[in-house]
Amino acid sequence: MDFDFNYLLAQWPALLDGVLMTLRVSLLAIAFSLLIGIFGGAARAMRIPVLAQVVALYVELIRNTPILVQLFFIFYGLPAIGLELSLFWSGVFCLSLWAGAYQVENMRGGLATVEHKMREASMALSLKPHQYLYLVALPIAFRTSLPAVLNTAISLLKNSSYLQAIGLAELTFVAVDRIATDFRAIEMFSAICVMYLTLVAILALLTGRLSAHLQRPFRH
Repeated sequence: MDFDFNYLLAQWPALLDGVLMTLRVSLLAIAFSLLIGIFGGAARAMRIPVLAQVVALYVELIRNTPILVQLFFIFYGLPAIGLELSLFWSGVFCLSLWAGAYQVENMRGGLATVEHKMREASMALSLKPHQYLYLVALPIAFRTSLPAVLNTAISLLKNSSYLQAIGLAELTFVAVDRIATDFRAIEMFSAICVMYLTLVAILALLTGRLSAHLQRPFRH
């Protein structure tokens, strides 16, 4: 079968809609997962009673079950107990919970690298524990854990393709739908591979610039 560029050009509007949906879901989920990671990582690093154990249980549960099972549980299982989410928010919720578990460990690792003398200096300045956390520890931890945070964000972006299983019209869903009707698998899969590579490259570039900016004061 010949590769048909004209077919790809004709399908460009539909693919672009899929890319935009992928970006909407992924960017929201990245933001929510970072919040989960920050608060969960802080709870575990500071060993807050009960909360630290709850976060640890959440991390183990998410990391040791398939993301597809989690997605089906959220979309098909939660309505059985009266909590029904739309396709879009089911996807955001699932990806946020999945990535959040990994971001918790990323931030916990970053917080573990903060030297103890930083806390001692904060106590000497009469900073309260929460002030030490968000003024001293978290900025250092985020800078240290940024590569791991980026890896998790990239995995989240790629795992957004699982959302086609519940019918959300993201990039992979659009491609598979067109393959089912037009039987142009090579063109469609080639197109979405290039698009995912482009999205990942852009995310890595932006994060690289952020990392360089954060590292600038520490180069000398």
